[in-house]
Amino acid sequence: MIQYLTTDPWRIIEEGFKRKHHRSSESIFSIGNGRFGQRANFEEDYSGPTLQGSYVAGVYYPDKTRVGWWKNGYPEYFAKVLNSINWIGIRIKVEGEDVDFAKCITSNFRRELNMKEGVLIRSFDLEMPSGRIIRAEVKRFCSMADDETAAIRYAITPLNFTGTIRFQPYLDGNVRNHDSNYEEMFWEPLDSSASAGKGVVITRTRKTEFDIAAAMSIEVELNGNVIQPTFHHSQDVFFAENNLEKEIHQGDTIALYKYVGLVSSLNYDRDELKISAEKAAERAHRTGFATMLAMQAESWQKIWDLADIVIEGDDEAQQAIRFNIFHMNQTYTGEDARLNIGPKGFTGEKYGGSTYWDTEAYCLPFYMSTKDQKVARQLLVYRFNQLNKAIENAQKLGFTNGAALYPMVTMNGEECHNEWEITFEEIHRNGAIAYAIYNYVRYTGDAHYLSEYGWDVLLGIARFWSQRVHWSEARKQYVMHGVTGPNEYENNVNNNWYTNYFAKWCIACTMEVMEYLRANDPDALASKIKQYAFDEVNETARWKDIVAHIYLGQMEHSEIRIQHDGFLDKELAPASALPEAQRPINQHWSWDRILRSCYIKQADVLQGMYFFDEDFDKEVIRSNFDFYEPMTVHESSLSPCVHSILASQLGLHEKAYEMYMRTSRLDLDDYNHEAHEGLHITSMAGTWMSIVQGFGGMRVKDGKLTFHPILPAQWKAYSFNVLFRGSVVKVSVDQSGYEVTGL
Repeated sequence: MIQYLTTDPWRIIEEGFKRKHHRSSESIFSIGNGRFGQRANFEEDYSGPTLQGSYVAGVYYPDKTRVGWWKNGYPEYFAKVLNSINWIGIRIKVEGEDVDFAKCITSNFRRELNMKEGVLIRSFDLEMPSGRIIRAEVKRFCSMADDETAAIRYAITPLNFTGTIRFQPYLDGNVRNHDSNYEEMFWEPLDSSASAGKGVVITRTRKTEFDIAAAMSIEVELNGNVIQPTFHHSQDVFFAENNLEKEIHQGDTIALYKYVGLVSSLNYDRDELKISAEKAAERAHRTGFATMLAMQAESWQKIWDLADIVIEGDDEAQQAIRFNIFHMNQTYTGEDARLNIGPKGFTGEKYGGSTYWDTEAYCLPFYMSTKDQKVARQLLVYRFNQLNKAIENAQKLGFTNGAALYPMVTMNGEECHNEWEITFEEIHRNGAIAYAIYNYVRYTGDAHYLSEYGWDVLLGIARFWSQRVHWSEARKQYVMHGVTGPNEYENNVNNNWYTNYFAKWCIACTMEVMEYLRANDPDALASKIKQYAFDEVNETARWKDIVAHIYLGQMEHSEIRIQHDGFLDKELAPASALPEAQRPINQHWSWDRILRSCYIKQADVLQGMYFFDEDFDKEVIRSNFDFYEPMTVHESSLSPCVHSILASQLGLHEKAYEMYMRTSRLDLDDYNHEAHEGLHITSMAGTWMSIVQGFGGMRVKDGKLTFHPILPAQWKAYSFNVLFRGSVVKVSVDQSGYEVTGL
């Protein structure tokens, strides 16, 4: 763990500038509004280590795959989430000296993320090389009320001198991705212009031809009064800036307001982009910073009214859950069905893509319970809209007859991940997508979704599993070879229990939905049978045979499900035996050593028992938990939450709390030493699940919510709300018991 942040229920606070953790802070203090987002880079120049990051949802670049040697079927590109126009930039000079944290002496530094209102705040005193000292306060936010706008207030007070302060607000499209495979420039300039107090830059991605337009509008105050300074302006192919200089007396305060409009060709015709960006910036300017700030607070209050979880007696736990809820909401709002939840959101470049199986397995429950039903529905429709691409992905690997393999990583439905053992072997993601349909209908009661979109996806997935298994004469059962389960520390294994169980379940679920449609919407079913050339007699005959005879490994004379063939041949030892200096093992061991070890990256067999807990009695789950959890190193962000939920179910309160704190503070305390690369956005939904499904014990049975809450010993009380079929349900738990009320 790396702990340098102050604990506060509603704020993330960095007291004193922690230079060696600055890139981690840039991730942790990131802000966004679902449409675009920004790492917590400094507005002013900073010549120290930094990862500049300004991201626009849905905009990507197909960076050519880089591998040692090509394998047939490899994706040609890895879709990169793009660092786009730097809209926050404000160069500052004090009597001709550059404001640069790497070259000046800093004191009284405080960086704060106000999660309740969605505002990033910095304050500091800075001593220039000449000895002149300024005091500054900087506020910025991406508007949730108007998601095409953002605003910055940068205020400076000279403390020991009278002299000139120069502001140079700018827009810069000459940006690169840190993770470019071939150090390519992903952008080309389209237009730039500047005038007094104004500026616009428009850029276009190469290949994919997404256009981004950013506009700025500048206002200046002296001691709270608007002034009209002389603006000088200039532009270059990627760049537009203003600069203004004003003599400021000691103790006076000059504040620059930078109002920004940011739009893309996802939402506007190209010939409308420039004027649309300018209108957005002007709209923000007319509204004014104080009013925009009030609107921001109001927008966030509406979110918190439903989504907040209140914990009494444990400020670290309270801060952590709000941090996770905050980032989930500023990453994805559900306003645009073309968008999804990237694993780093707007906080970093690593992993690329916008969609992983994380969305269906972890994020969907959060959005189902804290947003209007249409938001979760859109996440499912997103996958339906990419069904044809999933069929194409399967065809590239030799599958036929409409079999669908959804991608491991994607922006547009096409597979763009290029690690063979994950891309083509970690096929269990098909199961998560099918389960999400089942989970959504079970929770919302929206059975109409099945005839509209759901069965189409289930059919493609069932056809895939039907072709992916093969009959073993030796076992007299269907088996599945050459897969990677959720535990990515095992590659190319045979008969991964989780994958085989999911294949069986998906096929059975598809047949159950077909019978439901036959009884409730026969015309829709008949139409789909014709549309997809479904040979019901022969295809379902094979499906039934697979369901009845698929191999599921189980330890002899035991309830232990075997993770995969050969797992029990490993040298089995608990993770507690590992020297601390070798943790995390993915940063200290060779890949060969990891693959030969028994150590588990994340829940695998236990992931299946989390999804299908109704299929196993508690003692079966307990036996498998006791066997596998000690060997689990939890080096995936998706691991602790599942273990926390199961531990709560099993009455292992201390383990449940331990795993909750690990998942909830994964990034705040940087457990895996990788926060500098961006946050683990999708696993943040698992933190919410740890409380609501874990400690709260929430399940859906027979169309009704049930709860079996426990109270961690470290907490005095907690409460949360869930939205269920149009009604808000509040659960309150304290030492005297619990109460469930409909609000």
